[in-house]
Amino acid sequence: MICDYFGKCGSCTLHDMDYEQQLDYKVQAIKERFLVHDIDIFRSPKQQFRYRGEFRIFHDWEKDRLSYAMHTLEHKGLVQINSCSIVSESINKAMQKLLVEVHKNPILKERLFAVEFLSSTTGEVLITLIYHKKIDHVWKNEALLLAKTLGIDLIGRSRGIKIVVTKEYIDEQLSILDKTYHFRLFDTGFTQPNPSVNQQMIGWVKKHISLQTTDFLELYCGHGNFTIPLSERFHKVLATEVSKHSIKSAVENCTLNGTENIDFIRLSSEELTEALQYKREFNRLKHITLKAYHFSHIFVDPPRAGLDMQTLNFVQNYENIIYISCNPETLYRDLEILKKRFEIERFAVFDQFAYTKHIECGVILKRK
Repeated sequence: MICDYFGKCGSCTLHDMDYEQQLDYKVQAIKERFLVHDIDIFRSPKQQFRYRGEFRIFHDWEKDRLSYAMHTLEHKGLVQINSCSIVSESINKAMQKLLVEVHKNPILKERLFAVEFLSSTTGEVLITLIYHKKIDHVWKNEALLLAKTLGIDLIGRSRGIKIVVTKEYIDEQLSILDKTYHFRLFDTGFTQPNPSVNQQMIGWVKKHISLQTTDFLELYCGHGNFTIPLSERFHKVLATEVSKHSIKSAVENCTLNGTENIDFIRLSSEELTEALQYKREFNRLKHITLKAYHFSHIFVDPPRAGLDMQTLNFVQNYENIIYISCNPETLYRDLEILKKRFEIERFAVFDQFAYTKHIECGVILKRK
């Protein structure tokens, strides 16, 4: 990949390596850290792979010009950029058109602080304009014209205010093991930023689970990214998430895919542990008969902090654990405990964040 801002912009920290070099660097680090040699490796596209991005807006008052900006590699100030080689083609096309139109409109331009882009494999783009001023109906009228001009969906945000100009979601399609799944991605919900790698992650897990007559338990399910494709391998699925917004999105995504064997519950992992041990009752579980489930597999995709000790103890109640991790350090910590009772059947690395030191890992464990 060629980028004019390598070595300047702080987004790509492995700027001095080509794609294969940076991938090999990360894979070798994982092998040495975990002492594993048989690793499934999943590559990212070499450019235009990121379907979500956020940029600061730089106002050059002397030249009367707007530009995008990112933190520098040393995190000392900002570097102005005109393009970004890692964001999707649809975001790249929208970036320059947006600045041209905003610059012409004083209402849209005034105190514009940042812009968030969310795109999908279908080519849809949702843009959020973030302001350091109050936005109102006058702003919305101008923003609606902007959305029509650019052919995008648009949201405005300022302190305590959110204005949905068109709609607050885009539709995504994922192709997993020769089947297409449909997801509705909302602006505030967590989404995997690299859909090519995301499809490979889901496919890897699904490939290594045979058709079961048992049930499936998932923690941190989000909008159902893994849940819905994996549900086809099981009789019933119980999936939990703390975000009310994510649960609503997951239920909607089930409808889009005609999936009927999943119950989504808004519970934390700690609360779920208490519920399944019958230590505490929850109104949110009134329509769920927990004793009717016979879980053989548990799936976790925790935040960077990894699993808390209560959850780490809890997951060991099941025969099979599927662990997706965005932080190798906390994964290593958790595996040191899990390996006492479980053996690693498969280990994978997913280059979700190419040209950075970050890498996602997947581990499938089975009780010894």
